[in-house]
Amino acid sequence: MKLATLKSDHKDGTLVVVSRDLARYAPAEHIAPSLLAALESWSAVQPALQALYEQLNNGAADARPFDPRLAAAPLPRAPQWCDASSFLNHGRLMEKAFNTPPIPDMDTIPLMYQGASDDFLGANDDIPLPDEAHGIDFEGEYGVIVDDVPLGCSADRALGHVKLLVQINDVSLRGFGPRELRAGFGFLHAKPSSSFAPVAITPDEIGAAWEDGRVKLPLHIDYNGQWFGHPHGQEMNFGFHQLIAHAALTRKLSAGTIVGSGTVSNADRSAGSACIAERRAIELIDKGASMTPFMHFGDTVRMQAKTPDGQPLFGVIEQRIVQSPKAAS
Repeated sequence: MKLATLKSDHKDGTLVVVSRDLARYAPAEHIAPSLLAALESWSAVQPALQALYEQLNNGAADARPFDPRLAAAPLPRAPQWCDASSFLNHGRLMEKAFNTPPIPDMDTIPLMYQGASDDFLGANDDIPLPDEAHGIDFEGEYGVIVDDVPLGCSADRALGHVKLLVQINDVSLRGFGPRELRAGFGFLHAKPSSSFAPVAITPDEIGAAWEDGRVKLPLHIDYNGQWFGHPHGQEMNFGFHQLIAHAALTRKLSAGTIVGSGTVSNADRSAGSACIAERRAIELIDKGASMTPFMHFGDTVRMQAKTPDGQPLFGVIEQRIVQSPKAAS
C-alpha cells in the first residue's frame, strides 16, 4: 500500500492512497483525516485503506492524477524523529579523514539523536536556510514509521511495529556539527527541517528487499544534475528492529514516530556517497584535501529509490537550496 499527504489548510494535511505506479490517487479522508490519525488507529483503518488501494490499482476507485508537487511530507509533523548513524562505513571514513578517536561501543550500540519533528518538508519544497557559510549538506536515508511501541520493546518484537517505510533527505549544516558534538548535548543548529519523498509505503511493497529490518535497495542521488552516488541499503550495520529497540529502551514511542537509518554508505567507493561530507572525507583521505564544496543557494539535489525492475517506490525528492526570507530581509 502507498500513502501520501496532500497539502491543505490543516497542519497534518489530507490523507490519500496512491496507486502502485504513483500516477493516480484516491481521497482517503473518509477513512482517516490524516496519516497521523491513521497510524494512531492503524488496526482499525488499515483494512479499509488496503481495500481502497486495491480498488485504485484495479481502476475501480475515484482516481485523480497524482502530482507530487502538491504533496507534503507523508507526515508533515510527527510525535518524534529519531535518526541513527547505522552505516558504520560512514563513521569510520570520518574518523580516518579527521584523525578522531573511535567512538566507544560504536559497533554494538547504535548512534542516535532526536531531531525536530514539527516542520518536515515535502519532496519538492525549497529548503530555506540562513547562510551558505553554515556548510549546507544533504543526506540520503531510509526510514520507518511505527505504531505505538512500548517502553523496553525488544528487537525481536520491534519489526511488528513497523507500519510504513519512507525515504529521507536529512538536511545538515556541517559548520555547527563539531561544536555541538564536543558539547555532548546533541544536535540543534546542525539539523534543520528534514525532507521526505512524497509517498510512504508498507514493507510488502518492496517484497524480498525488506529483509532483516533493512531496505535492501540502492538510493540514487544526483547533485546539480550530475550523478553523486547510488549506495545500497543492505550494508546497514544495525537493522531498523535494533534501532527501534534502542530508541525504546527508556521511553515509549508514540504512533507516528519516525526512525531514520542515517546516511546510506557503502564500503565500495564505486557506489559513490549519499552526502557531501562523506565525499569530502574520501577526498581528504585519498588526495590530502577536500575539494567538493558544500551547497550554495540555487543548488539542487535529487534522490530516488526504485525496485530492481525499475518501478518507482517512494517518488522523487527533488529540492533546491534557497536563502530564508528572514535572512534575506
